Amino acid sequence: MQISFNSLVKTLKTPAQSGDKLLRVAVLADFASQHLCKALQAAGRQAQLNLQIWEADYDAIEANVLNTGSELYEGTYDYVLIFFSSLKAYKQFSASPLKSGFAQTRTERIQALAETIRATSTARIIISNYAEYDDGVFGNFANKTAASFLYQMRKLNLGIMELAATQDNLFVTDVQAIQLHQGRSATFDSKLYIHGDIIYSLDFLAQLAVNTLQIISAAEGRFRKCVIIDLDNTMWGGIIGDDGMEGIQIGDLGLGKAFTGLQYWLRNLKERGIILAVCSKNTESIALEPFEKHPGMILRRDDISVFVANWETKVDNIRFIQSVLNIGFDSMVFLDDNPFERNMVRQGIPDITVPELPEDPALYLEYLQSLNLFETATYTAADSERTKQYQEEAGRAILQRSFDSEDAFLESLNMQATVRPVDAFSLPRVAQLTQRSNQFNLRTQRYTEADIKSRLESPDFFTMTVNLTDQYGDYGLISALLLERPQPETLFIDTWIMSCRVLKRGVEGMMLNELVAFAKTLGVQQIVGAYLPTAKNGIVAKHYENLGFTDAGDGRWSLAAAAFEPKKHFINVHSSLHD
Repeated sequence: MQISFNSLVKTLKTPAQSGDKLLRVAVLADFASQHLCKALQAAGRQAQLNLQIWEADYDAIEANVLNTGSELYEGTYDYVLIFFSSLKAYKQFSASPLKSGFAQTRTERIQALAETIRATSTARIIISNYAEYDDGVFGNFANKTAASFLYQMRKLNLGIMELAATQDNLFVTDVQAIQLHQGRSATFDSKLYIHGDIIYSLDFLAQLAVNTLQIISAAEGRFRKCVIIDLDNTMWGGIIGDDGMEGIQIGDLGLGKAFTGLQYWLRNLKERGIILAVCSKNTESIALEPFEKHPGMILRRDDISVFVANWETKVDNIRFIQSVLNIGFDSMVFLDDNPFERNMVRQGIPDITVPELPEDPALYLEYLQSLNLFETATYTAADSERTKQYQEEAGRAILQRSFDSEDAFLESLNMQATVRPVDAFSLPRVAQLTQRSNQFNLRTQRYTEADIKSRLESPDFFTMTVNLTDQYGDYGLISALLLERPQPETLFIDTWIMSCRVLKRGVEGMMLNELVAFAKTLGVQQIVGAYLPTAKNGIVAKHYENLGFTDAGDGRWSLAAAAFEPKKHFINVHSSLHD
C-alpha cells in the first residue's frame, strides 16, 4: 500500500497528545536524513508515540558509533536507528580490492556497530538492510559470480538477517521488501540524489518511516494478535446457506484459488501465534460444515479458537469473542467482504482494525499482505500453541455458566501451578511477556533476554514464574515476577506481569502467598510494589490495594511480611522457589 510523504507529514500539524508515549531516538544514516526524520516523527504521531529525535551528522555512522566519546553517547536513547543505502555500498564495493569478500567485511562492520552500542547502551537497535541494486556489469551472470555487486548485496542482506537472529535487541527494517512492493522506479529518485544526496524518493521515505515505526510499536507492546473472519464471500466464495457446500468456491479452480490462498495465509498466521476467530451471520451447523467436510478447505475447525455463527449483530458477536479471549479490541483485526458490516463494526468498536477489502476477492491476499498488520518483536515456539489455549478457554467460559458460585467453578477446574525461578527454558517467554503484556503489567518495563540474563548475575535480583494447568489443558507460563532487594529488609517488585487469560482464577493471591513466604526466607520484612499507569493497564490500578498493600504515596504500595494473612485460592501449588 503506497504512502504519500505529504499526507504523512500533515500529521505533524496536530500537536502530540498528552497520552502519547515519549521515546528518545537516535537516527544515523549514510545519506541525507532530514526528510526521513520528519517522516519518522509523523509516523510516530500516528502510532501515538512522541519521538524526540537526535539526528547524526550526514554519513557519520561509524564515526559516531565506534567512537564512544562521540555526541551519540552524550544522550540516553530508547532506540538507535541506522539506515544504509546500496548506492553508498556500491561506491565502497567499487573501491574494494577484494570484491568477493565485500559482504563478509560489511557484515562484520555492522556487527561491530551493534556490539559497540550494546556495550554502552540499553537502547534497542534497528538497522536497515540494503535495497538490491543491479549495476548491469555481469547481466544474469551476476547470480553465478561472487565478484558481482548483486551477488554481494544478496549475501550481505542474508548476513544481516543471520546477525539479527542472534541478538534479541537488534531488529531489521526491510528496505528490500519495501522496494520489492513498490518497484525500483518508486524507490529511487535520480534528481533528488544528484541535487540533494537523498537516496530514496520522498514517498519511499514515508513508507520506510512507517515500516520502522511498526517495529518500534511492536517492541513497545503495541501489536495485533487476533484476526476475526467472516465466512461467506470472505473465507470462501458464495453463500453456504444458499449455495450448499458443493456450490461454494474454494480450491484450485477459478476464483476458488483466491480464497484458498487467503486460507493458507491465515493458517500460517495461526501457526505463528495469531488467534483465528470466526464471526458469521449463519446457522452454526451449516457454517461448520465446510470446515468439517469440504475437501478443498485449508482451515479446519481446530484452527479456529472461537467460532461464532448466529443471527446476532457482528458488533455483539465480536464483543463476545473479546470477552472469551480477554484481549483488547485494538489488538484485533476484522475481515469482512460486506462494506455495510465493516462500517457497523468500525462505528460500534472504534478500536478494532477493519481493512477496506477490495471488491475483487482475487486482490484480498495481496492487499492484506501489503498492510503488515501483524508486526511482532518476538517469537517463541510457545506462540504456536495459542489456538489450543484459547479453545480451552472457550470451554472454561461455557462451563462457568453452569455454576452458581465462582468458588465452585474454580474448585472444579482442578488447577495445578508450578512455581519456580527463571531458568534457561523460561527466559525467552518471560522476556516476551515483558514486551507483549500491556494490561496486567504494573510498571510496563520492557526487557530483552539479555537484560534479564545480566540482572540474574546480581545476588539481590530474584525471579518467580508460574505455569498453570487445569482439567481443560495447559495455560503454559502465565505470570512472572522480577524482584530487587535495594535494602536487606526490603523487596521491591520491579515487574509483575500476567496473561489476562487467567484473570479471576486466584493466581494473584496464590503468587502473593508464595512471594511472602519467599521474602521471609530472605529475612525481608517489607515488600514494596509500584503502579505506573498507562493507557492500557487500568485493570490493575487497584491491584496492590485489593491484595492488602498499604498506600505509601507516589504510586508505591507497601506490605509488612510479618502481618500478612495468606489469600484464599483453589490452586494446588508445586513450588521450587524456596529450594
